Amino acid sequence: YEVSQVGAEIMSKGGNAVDAAVAMGFALGVCEPFTSGLGGGGLATIHTADGQDFFIDFREIAPAAATLDLYVDEAGEDNGNTRSGGLASGIPGEVAGLLYLLEHYGTMSRQEVMAPAIRIATEGFTVSQYCANAISDAYEKATEFPEMQKVYWTEDGLPYEVGDVITNPDLAKALQKISDEGRDGFYKGEIAQALVDTLAKYGGVMTLDDLAGYEVQVHEPVTSTYRGYKIISSPPPSSGGTHLIEILNILENYDVGALEINSPEYIHLFAETFKLSYSDRAQYMADTNFAPDVPLKGLTSKDYAAERAALIDPDKAQEFFYGDPTLFEHTDTTHYSVADVEGNCVAITKTINYYFGSGVMVDGYGFMMNNEMDDFSTNPESVNKIEPGKKPLSSMSPTVVLHEDGTPFMVLGTPGGARIFASVAQVISRVIDHKMSLHDAICVPKIWNNGGANNLQYENPLKGYEQYAVTQETLDKLVEMDHGEIKTAASGAVQAIEFLQDGTLYGTADPRQ
Repeated sequence: YEVSQVGAEIMSKGGNAVDAAVAMGFALGVCEPFTSGLGGGGLATIHTADGQDFFIDFREIAPAAATLDLYVDEAGEDNGNTRSGGLASGIPGEVAGLLYLLEHYGTMSRQEVMAPAIRIATEGFTVSQYCANAISDAYEKATEFPEMQKVYWTEDGLPYEVGDVITNPDLAKALQKISDEGRDGFYKGEIAQALVDTLAKYGGVMTLDDLAGYEVQVHEPVTSTYRGYKIISSPPPSSGGTHLIEILNILENYDVGALEINSPEYIHLFAETFKLSYSDRAQYMADTNFAPDVPLKGLTSKDYAAERAALIDPDKAQEFFYGDPTLFEHTDTTHYSVADVEGNCVAITKTINYYFGSGVMVDGYGFMMNNEMDDFSTNPESVNKIEPGKKPLSSMSPTVVLHEDGTPFMVLGTPGGARIFASVAQVISRVIDHKMSLHDAICVPKIWNNGGANNLQYENPLKGYEQYAVTQETLDKLVEMDHGEIKTAASGAVQAIEFLQDGTLYGTADPRQ
């Protein structure tokens, strides 16, 4: 809530969607510090009012000394260093990324857009149930990394609870230094030194040179169409946009709108489509600076999707293996969405990976470091294996959808790890294929199948959406179709905006979070 108010405040002062997005990004690291912040990174998809599309990559990067042998034991097995402690962090890109967005696409000063985050860190924010749960769940992490306790525990040594007010003067100090000095205030000098020293205390190998050398990358988004609408989303190092498009391209071969949502036939089609896409993801997707042969054109090809769609048996679940998209090459965790009346659209997904990241809080500056190294594979044969200077694979899918005439239609995205692009695909399909309102499309229970084999999961219905429940009768039918063991899951935090026909901008958030 506080973060949305920050965006409104910036726009009321004349800022555009990018100004608001940058202000919200810094504020989000204060109010939701367990999912993102100065120690993390992210991805942004931008559609400007004059019709240009940009993708800004400020994902974390493996430090120069982060070699695979540090993350496996003598038997070659994962030793846990990717998940917690000083070795778990990639070089953070959030500060560089947000400031890049502001400098190139915003209209306001750094001081103007950072003032709300500094104010909230100084004056405090009220702990929500969501925040309280995250703090409570991190109790053991805080005992292992006591710097966290200074911010997230009371003077009595207990985690903050719902209704308490958390201030973070150390974070306010860090934000003020960035406001005053720009990116050098973070990537060089005293904050950089404290970051390197704190990680080293817990076994880290990140250096001042790693930080000083961090660069934001700008790519062309991956684009395609779905039933005439233009889809604009994230290219590598995220797999999200590519496989979001692959999923939609496969679905385009079917009359999805004729299927009853969450009927056996509907779930079967989506599950099989997901399996086809995820099997390709596991085989091909990685940082294209290290894997230049990632076949983006093939994976987003309509013809390749038609070939993959032809493999689906309407009556029986199958295990799918990757196809050969190279044959089609000749013909690519928190989220917020921002749009303004001029038609500027910004979709940003950013993260420190696990709740409270690596557990390491930078001493004296109040922000958590990411554990993005866990998004790499410790398998030396994997295209996504750990290598110095490499970016880990992601599923983040900040997405903009345009009408056929190029005017904005939707801005959306979600956290949720490997479930992200499958979730976004379902929302897009429901709005376009079933003419649902955006809010209903988000609220209706989603399903997932992450991987080429059976791993079907479904959400329980929210109150008021029981008619879309996955019933026992449906589950029995899916088992008959060889979907195997089916489990419940939860991954609800879609944040989205729709441009309505009357010119209204309608924004909505997933009530599950």
